[in-house]
Amino acid sequence: MTARRRLFLDDAPGELRGVVTLGDAPERLLLERGDPSEAYGPGALAVGRVRRIERGLGMAFVDLGAEMEGVLPLNAAAGLTEGAAVEIVVTAAARAGKGAVLRWQAAGSGAARLLAPSPSLIDRLQAAAPEAEIVRGAEARDMADEAETEALAIEHPLPGGARLAVEATRALIAIDVDVGGAAGGDVRRSLGKVNRHALAAAARLLRLKGLGGLVVIDLAGKGHDGPALAAAAHDAFQPDMPGVAVGRVSRFGLLELVRPWRERPVVEVLAGRDGATVQTLALRLARAIERAAEPGRRAAGRCSPDVAAAFAPLAPILTGRIGPRFDILAEPDRPSPAIDAYTL
Repeated sequence: MTARRRLFLDDAPGELRGVVTLGDAPERLLLERGDPSEAYGPGALAVGRVRRIERGLGMAFVDLGAEMEGVLPLNAAAGLTEGAAVEIVVTAAARAGKGAVLRWQAAGSGAARLLAPSPSLIDRLQAAAPEAEIVRGAEARDMADEAETEALAIEHPLPGGARLAVEATRALIAIDVDVGGAAGGDVRRSLGKVNRHALAAAARLLRLKGLGGLVVIDLAGKGHDGPALAAAAHDAFQPDMPGVAVGRVSRFGLLELVRPWRERPVVEVLAGRDGATVQTLALRLARAIERAAEPGRRAAGRCSPDVAAAFAPLAPILTGRIGPRFDILAEPDRPSPAIDAYTL
């Protein structure tokens, strides 16, 4: 029986969080914070100006305006010249150190500008399960919190005591399968089961984390049934088609595959490079204060000065939702991650 997908939407102060679950586990986490760059996600239509052409690399670098840049393959636009206007569609969002990936539409005219933004978070959420009803309220907030936690985690449990670790490097996504206490009496059969569970979990987690590119999975054990595991990988990554390519299991027990980059990695939005960003912490504080202030109570939040500064634009939004029933205490000696909200 195929696990069904459910949809959740948390309308939080300053942020929308959409979650798609597969069975009971979060499969996708969609975030919308009102950043102008969000309009340039997959599906956006824009006019850009060719800033530089690298024919040896087969690509053109295109200025999209609004401090956005993209990369356009030259195979469909070989006659381009620097300075030319082009009409493009964004196929993959920009991420750290990488511009958006573009697809040629037609010759353009005029200044670089956005013609049509990418689909809204609600539209993308509904597209994941068109027949499903979107759940809102407290249940959606709890599910979004769970999705954030899992998206930022490195280690993930598998059935029977096995574990999966997902780590992004500059070159590839490395996934390690640790059998732990899951091996039974028939070791070969147990390892095959662990690896199949791991492939299904890996596919779900890569969608949740928004990771793509080259993926190398270090399977548990040795003497694998390569064709069976490759077929299991094809099934697990079917929702990511087209564009997924699955290789053979190597003699070292490694399975390589490629998942197309499409979205900005969730960890870049939530955590940047050095843990949770002050914006993420301020948004968490706003949600915690909103929860502490219900029903009709007064609440307070304690945080570091930098989180308090990031919270300032959220204060009017939160006031519009719960009224002026909260105080923010900025404590100079408090570490940034140590946010706290409580009822007065």
